[in-house]
Formats: sequence, C-alpha cells, structure tokens
Amino acid sequence: MVEELWKAGEMPLRDGLYRPDDTGSELRVEGPGAYHPDAGQPIPFRVGGPFDVAQALEEHGVDEVDTCFESPLPDGTGWMSGGGGGMGNIGHLARLDADRSLRWLAVMFHSNPFVKVRYEGMSAVFTNDWGNRLMLDLGSPALG
Repeated sequence: MVEELWKAGEMPLRDGLYRPDDTGSELRVEGPGAYHPDAGQPIPFRVGGPFDVAQALEEHGVDEVDTCFESPLPDGTGWMSGGGGGMGNIGHLARLDADRSLRWLAVMFHSNPFVKVRYEGMSAVFTNDWGNRLMLDLGSPALG
C-alpha cells in the first residue's frame, strides 16, 4: 500500500514513519509550526511503537505529495526527498534507495513543508518553510 501510494504521488494523512512493507511506527513531531512564537527553532522528532498502516489509511485517508527537493546522500547510497502535502501544515521526508525506490516515508502533520536539506556526515538537517530545523541521524536503526 505505502509503496503504491508513493509511486502514485500520494502519502498517508497521519503522522507516522512508513515503510514499503506496509509497517508503520508512531511519529511524534510537535511544531513549531507557522504561527508558533518560536519559529526558526529545532523541531522535536520522536519515533514510537508500531501501528496498523491499513487502519490508518482507512481512518485518515491520503494526501498528495508536493516535493520541494530531492538530494543525493553524501555516501552515494540513495536520496532524500522532502516537501509537504495538500495542506500548508503538513511536511514529509522520504529516504530513497539509489534506484529511487522508497526505503521510508515520514509524514508530519504539524511540521510544515520541508524545503531543503544539508548534510553533516550521515546526519541530515532539514529546514521547513518557516526556517525550523529538523536534524536526523540517517544511520540510526529507526531510519536505516
């Protein structure tokens, strides 16, 4: 389901870390969003336990993917893609393999769209459209 949605230019409309094998992990991303007084600050990002992806799709539906960037990983093993969704508060990040097949997709309802990335080794610093930053260790087990 997840991989087919990605290929069709869509994503689940629920916070989560999705994999092409249709498994998902809870994802907690709390602002700061567009109207938060701390715009320009780091974005908290916490991965939690598993959830039922099919149920999430049934309850929350899907949204269009609006890609703002696609950037090669520094080690040449793949790509990072990021952007938003149909609503201005939704952000997404996707790690793609070298052939651009989906490795994982992170959907964040309150992050705002991500517009750029820079790398510090295998850590990635993503910036959303309000200047907020999200730093992820791409080598961590949850994001490997």
